[in-house]
Amino acid sequence: MTRRKILDYFMIDNAPGGNQDDLIEWDMNRGGCGAVTACDVCMFLAGKHERFRNLYPNNPHNISRNDFINFASMMKPYLSPRYHGIDFLETYICGFYDYLHSINNHSLTLEGLAGTVSYDIFAEAIIDQIDRNFPVPYLMLMHKDPELDDFTWHWFNLAGYEETASGLQVMTVTYGEYLWFSLRNMWDTGHRRRGGIIRIYEHAQCPGI
Repeated sequence: MTRRKILDYFMIDNAPGGNQDDLIEWDMNRGGCGAVTACDVCMFLAGKHERFRNLYPNNPHNISRNDFINFASMMKPYLSPRYHGIDFLETYICGFYDYLHSINNHSLTLEGLAGTVSYDIFAEAIIDQIDRNFPVPYLMLMHKDPELDDFTWHWFNLAGYEETASGLQVMTVTYGEYLWFSLRNMWDTGHRRRGGIIRIYEHAQCPGI
């Protein structure tokens, strides 16, 4: 049976997720993609489960553009833009954990999975996370495909997948829009450093705990 799942992502002004272009601070507008994906994860989870409610300080069922802008400013000290960007999974994880500790929330465990693992492992990790109703923060560094230029050196979220005759397709959420891509093409960057994804677990469900 063909596997397919799309998360019920939240909307802001009739667009999915937070839009980096809306951010007022110059450095966040240019380089706040890591913070935006973390904001999206928090807003999404806060709206789905009461146990995650304190991840986001406002009403997760009615998020305005200004609410998102203010929340991104709150996240900025933990995942701030920098000269080389947040170009390591470990940097992202440490920053996200610092935010979680600041709000006294210890419900989530984060793990990085580098894009250098085999394609099959990478794909199954994404399917597993979306099946567990978690968005997937994804870091793409350089890529050989010019059609992915807008996604290079960029953090974005995955919020859906579909197995097709041509392979696994994944749905990205970034800049307030959905786009579908071949995951194999995204994974096969043609470069030594491939970025990767962040796996998110409820703490008690993390493998090895």
